[in-house]
Order: sequence, then C-alpha cells, then structure tokens
Amino acid sequence: MLLNRVEELAMNNPLRAAVQHHGEARILRRLGGGLPGARVLEIGCGRGVGIEVILDRFGAAWVDGFDLDPQMVARARGRLARRGDRVRVWTSDATAIDAPDAAYDAVFDFAILHHIPHWWDAVGEVHRVLRGGGRLYVEEPLRAFITNPFWAWLLEHPQNDRFDADDLRTALVDAGFRVDAQRRLGQTFTWIIATRV
Repeated sequence: MLLNRVEELAMNNPLRAAVQHHGEARILRRLGGGLPGARVLEIGCGRGVGIEVILDRFGAAWVDGFDLDPQMVARARGRLARRGDRVRVWTSDATAIDAPDAAYDAVFDFAILHHIPHWWDAVGEVHRVLRGGGRLYVEEPLRAFITNPFWAWLLEHPQNDRFDADDLRTALVDAGFRVDAQRRLGQTFTWIIATRV
C-alpha cells in the first residue's frame, strides 16, 4: 500500500535517513553481521536510503531494490545514480517479486511488511528469491504500534491481521526460515535475522 502524506514526509527527511544509517543499521549489523561481496535485495526501497545503508554499512557488492510507488523509484534512481551498475531499482510488489528464484544472498526489510495487507505472501516471496543459507534482515513495527488509536488515525496502515513479534517469528519459520537472532523494543518494534533453510 502506498504511503499517505504524513508518512511520506516522515520517511523522506534527513532524520529518518540518519536513523537508518546510525540506528537501524547498527542493530541489524550487530545481529546479522556484514555482507561483503553479496548480492542483496531491499523490498520497499523508497527513495534509496536503505540501499545506501546496505552498500556503505554492510559492504554489499550489488543491491537491487523495488518500491510500489513509481515516484519513490524515480527518487531512488536519482539519489543512487552515482553508484552505477552496483544498483538496480524498479517498480514492483513484494507479494510478486520480479526476480528469479535464489537470486540473492540477503534481503532487507526496513519496515515494509506492516504496509502489506497480505504480508505473509511477501514473506514467501522473500524466501523464494533468497538462496539457501541467505539471510533476511528485518526491522518492523508491531501490532501494538500499528493499531494504537493515535498512530492508526495519523498513518494509513492495514489494521487486520497485523503481527506481534511472535507472529512474525512463527510466519518466518513456517515459510522455511530459521530465526537466528531477534531483538524487541517492548511490544512496539522488532529486529530479526533469519536464514533461509
């Protein structure tokens, strides 16, 4: 689902970029390690900040990314043009990823699954495009945050079938992942590293 105006402003500002570079990247790298020489996919890449993080903080050699919003894809292409052929960005849907099976060493989800009405379909697609032994890096807000009346009023997120940390962990295992590490911030956020088995 596309972002509303409030969320678009929240996701496309220097503070959000700083949080991704210095907060989320540090937590995910501590949990899952670096990815030197890897081919990586970011689902829901927005304006391309996450792709920069994956290249600069995790050491990936190539990063592909897609977003449902063509305007975000255009922003990402402009932002990442200097990265040359190390980066590819296109418009796509996380429930039908336009990539071959076992194409990636790692996939990143910087808070995208909670936007997807049938998020478990996206988990299955991520499993499909990861090679055996490939890692999934997840940072997600949880049901308690998404369904909070204030945030539900301000931000447009699907409200049905949202996940808590245990639901997400179970869905990953059911899809064929092994959860290697998980960190939680109360009942509001989780970070997970999972390996495709």
